[in-house]
Amino acid sequence: MEAQEVREHINHSARRGEPFLFGVDYELREGFFVPHPCDTPSEILFKAGEVSNAPARSFPDDHRPHLTITHSDRDAYLRKFDTLHRGLMRGDSFLANLTERTPIATDCSLEEIFYRSTSRYKLLLPGRMVCFSPESFVRIIGGHIHSYPMKGTIDATLPHAEATLMADYKELCEHYTIVDLIRNDLNMIAHDVRVERFRYIDRLKTLRGEILQTSSDVTGTLPEGWQSQLGDLIFRLLPAGSISGAPKPSTLRLIRQAEGCARGYYTGVFGYFDGHDLDSAVMIRYIERNTEGQLFFRSGGGVTIHSRADSEYDEILTKIYLPIPSRS
Repeated sequence: MEAQEVREHINHSARRGEPFLFGVDYELREGFFVPHPCDTPSEILFKAGEVSNAPARSFPDDHRPHLTITHSDRDAYLRKFDTLHRGLMRGDSFLANLTERTPIATDCSLEEIFYRSTSRYKLLLPGRMVCFSPESFVRIIGGHIHSYPMKGTIDATLPHAEATLMADYKELCEHYTIVDLIRNDLNMIAHDVRVERFRYIDRLKTLRGEILQTSSDVTGTLPEGWQSQLGDLIFRLLPAGSISGAPKPSTLRLIRQAEGCARGYYTGVFGYFDGHDLDSAVMIRYIERNTEGQLFFRSGGGVTIHSRADSEYDEILTKIYLPIPSRS
């Protein structure tokens, strides 16, 4: 369905206190809405925190999944980076998220990846895409809204990885910028907006070992009666600041110019409302299948005037993984 229909369904169901699953793409063109997803069968499977509508499945313990990059085009990425960086130097943006579509091969089906992944957030559109996101979009608990922008990634196996990540000047500047952007976004829909926790380490387990990422917690208080306008509030925050940039309108134009193609559901958002509270995710860590059956891993990262093209490209390759812990 069209994204604006999703917005209307969210308003209607949240006002009535009815549970639902929703999702919208990055361009706000397409979406889905599933009422009472945990009580009625649905082809769309999800997990948000401890809630899931996926039936029980098991897979052989001796199957060690693999994922390989079948083609890596550094030069194509560098051309996109140059376009973006020129815009940053002009002052069109202070921080812009640049993404890449990398062909991959794996012996796992999209369904197996969904079931075996250990991420907090997971989504499966059968035959089309699977997402295993570590990044929350917003959580609403008791009328308080929280956002957890995630910026900065490093291979945890590197010597002094945590200290290196926390001391990286470029990553620090990027994190300050995204926290400020999220704080400004939340101020559009909430009051008493504040940073509860700044730049802490998250550890993510993958087949290749752990990676480290830095996050922050920005929170505010929603107005009374927020349920009746929940769809409107969510759509005011889109696209998510962590996968677009600042200032948002000019940065979105710069991203379109640099990337040259639609992202679709990649970097869109999905979420589950239980009748009282909302938990939602940014659709990163994302594998899609095209009509010919080719798989692509979508990944990206924030770019500032301090960024180096080769380092940014290495970071997006670091983010190509399956979050299935290795067996000892």
